[in-house]
Amino acid sequence: MANTSESANLIRSVAIIGSGMSGLTAATRLKDAGVSVVLFEKSRGPGGRLAAKRVGDGAIDIGAQYFTIRSDDFREFLDTYAGKDCYAQWDGKLRYQTPDKRWTAFRASTRYVGVPRMTAISRALSAGLDIRFETRISHLARDENQKWLVFDADEQVEGHFDAVIVTTPPAQARDLMIDSGLDISLQDPVFHDYPLQACWTVAARFSEPVPFDGDGLSAEHPILQWAANNSSKPGRASKADGGVEGDWWVLHARADWSEMHQHASADWVREQMLNGFAEVIDAPVRAEESRIHRWLYAKTASDQKAPGHRWYPVLRVGLCGDWLQGGRVEGAFESAGSLLDELRQRGAIR
Repeated sequence: MANTSESANLIRSVAIIGSGMSGLTAATRLKDAGVSVVLFEKSRGPGGRLAAKRVGDGAIDIGAQYFTIRSDDFREFLDTYAGKDCYAQWDGKLRYQTPDKRWTAFRASTRYVGVPRMTAISRALSAGLDIRFETRISHLARDENQKWLVFDADEQVEGHFDAVIVTTPPAQARDLMIDSGLDISLQDPVFHDYPLQACWTVAARFSEPVPFDGDGLSAEHPILQWAANNSSKPGRASKADGGVEGDWWVLHARADWSEMHQHASADWVREQMLNGFAEVIDAPVRAEESRIHRWLYAKTASDQKAPGHRWYPVLRVGLCGDWLQGGRVEGAFESAGSLLDELRQRGAIR
């Protein structure tokens, strides 16, 4: 009887909504545990913070600019499932602006980037996984056997699953719950206590060297929060290697400014951010070309200690993502790991 009960409790199939670091981590670990997994991603490629935008024959990182590795588990995971060649240490000189406008060095830390772009990591992790790209999930529903039906935006059933793990930002996860007729978001404040704020991002190419003593900066400015020389990162093509002339810099606006102007025109935002960059480095700059991207859900806005993940055992629905673990790339890995640890403790997976 005990074996029959344990077998009935096991999760054999899981739908994962979102293919960022937390979704890819959960899928990889579940697959290793013998669980059938399908990931659904609304974009054309793996999502999340490890984002890049193509420019010519290369790409620029428009999401996370770097990541740290604080645990041996995270390094082992990357080395085993992504490969040591898909990331490298970035020895960029990073500067921090104090409130009195002085420049000082960032705290000493080892920082890493994907090679030749941040998406190299997520694409390597996605190899061998069943991912259905350009598939937006609209809602969930139970079938007669209490399995989850997953519906896409065209109201087509994408599959039947024992459990569902949602890795999208909290606002999108909340909307999915509401559209599925589940009142989780009304009962659990986690959907509201850890919001993500917007971030405007501009990538600009300068044919002349930017007159700043550093490869990246955190600014004390009403518009600009961050700027980094993407071309200074390892594996990025220089002109000698067939790349474009000059350096690509990536600018991130402040979260409060981005929230206030999230519906402003892209041209106006681009102008404001480039002017802000010139003010921060105290030198005129002229971009030869640029790209702009608006992140609606980018930066964590809560100082509260996040819970790591959520699992609703009666529903067999889980939540994980960097917003539940401090907002870092490694936090997304840790969030997925803590969720799977709970599933093991409950006997839901082996």
